Amino acid sequence: MPGLGKSLRHGLTFATGLVECLCFAGAVFGWASLVFVLKTEGYFSSQCVNTTGVNATQVLDCSGQDEQFSLVFTIASFINNFLTLPNGFLFDWFGTTVARLFGIFLYTMGTLMVAFSTAASSNLLFPALSVLSAGGILFLITNMQVGNLFGSRRSTIITLYNGAFDSSSALFLVIKLLHESGVSLRSSFLFLSACSVIHLFRTFFLMPRHHIPYPLPDDFPYGMTCGKSKTLNLETSGNTVTEETHLHKDVTVQQEKSFRECVMSRFFVLHVLWLSVIQLRHYFFIGTLNPLLQRLTAGDPSLVSQYINAFALTQLCGVLCAPWNGLIMDRHKGKPRAAGDSEQEADLRASVLSLFLTALQCLLFSICASIPYLPLQYLTFVLQVLNRSFLYGGNAAFISVAFPSCHFGKLFGLVLAMSAVFSILQYPFLALVNGPLEGNPLYVNIALTLLSLVTFIHPLSVFLHCRSLASLRAISTSS
Repeated sequence: MPGLGKSLRHGLTFATGLVECLCFAGAVFGWASLVFVLKTEGYFSSQCVNTTGVNATQVLDCSGQDEQFSLVFTIASFINNFLTLPNGFLFDWFGTTVARLFGIFLYTMGTLMVAFSTAASSNLLFPALSVLSAGGILFLITNMQVGNLFGSRRSTIITLYNGAFDSSSALFLVIKLLHESGVSLRSSFLFLSACSVIHLFRTFFLMPRHHIPYPLPDDFPYGMTCGKSKTLNLETSGNTVTEETHLHKDVTVQQEKSFRECVMSRFFVLHVLWLSVIQLRHYFFIGTLNPLLQRLTAGDPSLVSQYINAFALTQLCGVLCAPWNGLIMDRHKGKPRAAGDSEQEADLRASVLSLFLTALQCLLFSICASIPYLPLQYLTFVLQVLNRSFLYGGNAAFISVAFPSCHFGKLFGLVLAMSAVFSILQYPFLALVNGPLEGNPLYVNIALTLLSLVTFIHPLSVFLHCRSLASLRAISTSS
C-alpha cells in the first residue's frame, strides 16, 4: 500500500504539472492570436495613420501599430529568457516553494494587468506580457525536476513538459475564439488570474519544498499530507529534513565540475550558440507572422484569421511532438552498456541524434518560411512547432545529462539568458523589414536560413567527443 500511495502521488504530480505547463506556462508564445483580439479592441490604434495610396485614394497605414505589437513580443520574449538566469539561481538556492510562489505572483500580476488594460492604456501590455512570461518560465523550471521521479524516462518527461510549454501558446487561441463568441478579454484574463489557486495547491501539496534529487532515493517524501494539523506539521518538518539530506547527498555525488568550469566548457558555448540561432529564427517568425500573412493575403481579414487559427492549432501538437525527442534520448536506458561506458557518456551519445535532428528541422522550417507562398505556410507551421518542441525539450534534457544536476537551474537560466541577449537581434531585423524592406522579410529570412547552418556544429562536436572517449576506452582495454 505505501508503494501504491507513492505511485499515486508521483502520478498526480506528473499529471497536474503537465496540465500546468500545457494550459498556462508558455501562453505568451501564442501572441499572434492575442494580437488579433487586441487589434479589434483598438490597442495601439493611434499608431494607424491615413496615407495616400494609388489613384490618390486614402489608405489606412497601420504599420506603426504592427511595430508596437512586435515590440511588445520582442521585449516579452527577451524577458522570458533573460530572467531565467536569476530565476534559475532562485530555484537552486531557495528551492521549489519560494520559486513557485514568486512565479505565481508574477503570472497573476501579468494576467490582472491585461485584464484591466484598455485601448487607452495600451502601453500596459509591455509590463503585463513581460511578467506573464517570467512567471510562466518559473512554472516550467520548477516542473522539469518531476522527471527525476521517473528514472529511466527522465528525458522523456522533461521534453514532454517542454512540449506542453510550447503547446500552451494555444491558450491565446482559446481566448481569441471566446472573444469571437462574445466573451470579453477582461473576463478571460480574470479567469486566468483566479486559476492561481490551483498553482498554489500544487505548490504546497504536490511539489517538494526544495528539490527532487536524481537518482531518486526510495524513501524520498515531498509535499504536505492531509490529516490532523499536528501530523501535518511533523510530516512537513520531516520532509524538509529528508529533502535537504537527499539534496546535499546528490550534490556531493554529482558535483564533478564547478559552475565556472561548466560555463567555460566547449559544450556549454556551442550549446548556447545552437539554442540562440534556432530561437532567433523562431522569434523572428512569430514576431512577423501577422504582417507576413497580411502581405500574402492582400489584407483579407478572414483569410488572415484562418491562418492564425491554423498556426495556433498546430501549437497544440507541441505536447505530442516533444516526447519523440525524449524517447530518442532515452532509447538506451535499460540496455546493457559496454565495459567502462559511463551513464553520462551513453546519455551524451544519445543526445547527438536529438541535436542533429533539431538543427535539420530548423533548416527546413527556415527554408519554408522564406518562400512567400501562402499555402506553403501550413507546412511551415508544422515544421515550426515540431522544431520548437524539439528545441526546448532537447535544451533542458542536454543540460541535465551533460552537466552536474546541482547546477541545472543556474545553467538552464544562463543558457536562456544568453540566448535572450542574442534574440535582441530580432528587433533591428524587424525594423529593417518594416523600414527599408517595406514589409518584405524575404532577405532577412534568407540570411537567417544561412545562419541556421552553424547549428550543426554542436551535434558534430558532441559526436566527436563521444567517439574520442570510445577510442580512449578501446585503447585502455586493449592494453
